[in-house]
Amino acid sequence: MELKLKIDAELCTACRQCQQVCIRDNIVVDDFAVEVGGKCFECGHCMAICREGAITLKSFEDKLDRITDYNPREIIVEYDDLREFLKRRRSIRWFKNKKIDKKTFDKLFEGAYYSPSAQNAQDVEFVVLDEKLDEFMDLVYDIIKVKEDEFFRIKEFGDYLKDNTAKEFHPLLWEGKQLILTFSTDKTSAVIANTRIELLAYSLGLGGFYSLFILKADELDHDKLMEFFPELDRNKHMYSAFIIGYPKKRFRRTIPHNDIKVKYI
Repeated sequence: MELKLKIDAELCTACRQCQQVCIRDNIVVDDFAVEVGGKCFECGHCMAICREGAITLKSFEDKLDRITDYNPREIIVEYDDLREFLKRRRSIRWFKNKKIDKKTFDKLFEGAYYSPSAQNAQDVEFVVLDEKLDEFMDLVYDIIKVKEDEFFRIKEFGDYLKDNTAKEFHPLLWEGKQLILTFSTDKTSAVIANTRIELLAYSLGLGGFYSLFILKADELDHDKLMEFFPELDRNKHMYSAFIIGYPKKRFRRTIPHNDIKVKYI
């Protein structure tokens, strides 16, 4: 029986908070907390709620510098501020001729580091395409060209690859020169992770947009697409393609949207 938790019995006050938040019934408390074993999937709820810091996940003992204590009753982002931030978000397709450096990308991926994942699998992976972007886009077209008759944008993409002087902007990338691809075994986990990256990007003065046409490459021929990424697990799919850069254009106001449809049943 593999135990995932390190519990300091001397620090434990038997408050039972860890037992109450464990969704796997992996902890019982008598005089002090004890791990039952075999059920823990390392969500960390017990570690995060312990008042005395008596519980540690063994697999993360080398990452104790990542632990930050905070006031659980303090909301550090007010609703109005966050809502205003979300209101101002727009898709960005016009970029400056300036690339994002690795240090800035590392800041963005901090958002994904703290992102939730299905069954706490934490299996989301990212690829930043830069120097190999053109080569990758050639592969994408080779896969999705079967849909040219169905989507005029794919036809434009093919024409652009044959003669890029015929159209001012790339039909799929526009002025983008860098692309973040998100891979996972679970679509929702990938999308949530990339959304967090996107929001952090806007906080750093960056912007971007999502491409559904690039994602079609995975939908149409996953195996062929994954040949471009031999180091990735082929069980993972490309669920997000986000073109990112420094905005050339700055928008001045929000615009109306269709009303959100909500049903309370």
